[in-house]
Amino acid sequence: MSVREFTVTISPAAATDVIESYVIRGNISGTLVDRYVRQLGEQEVHVIVLEKYYMRSSNRASLTVTTDNFGGQTKVHAVASGSSEGVFMRFDWGAGKDFANSVESALGSYIVW
Repeated sequence: MSVREFTVTISPAAATDVIESYVIRGNISGTLVDRYVRQLGEQEVHVIVLEKYYMRSSNRASLTVTTDNFGGQTKVHAVASGSSEGVFMRFDWGAGKDFANSVESALGSYIVW
């Protein structure tokens, strides 16, 4: 499991769109599993679940990304899981870390931490 969390200068909707575009239509070749959006006035939360097959771990990795602006700024929280090899051994050859890092790469120019 690999976790990334940071703040960006764009809206939750825009951040989610950038991530989706990078992972699905970019060189990551992931797929969108689900998208969930809730909005109340100016406050909103977007949750997307993405998936990618990694040959090096012979497994599908899942990436769940939550973006919200509840604290006034847009916060991004990304968690990669399911990328480990084997039933008992949780060694993923870096696949989870790579998938989580793709969110940071996609939003790089917008990150303010």
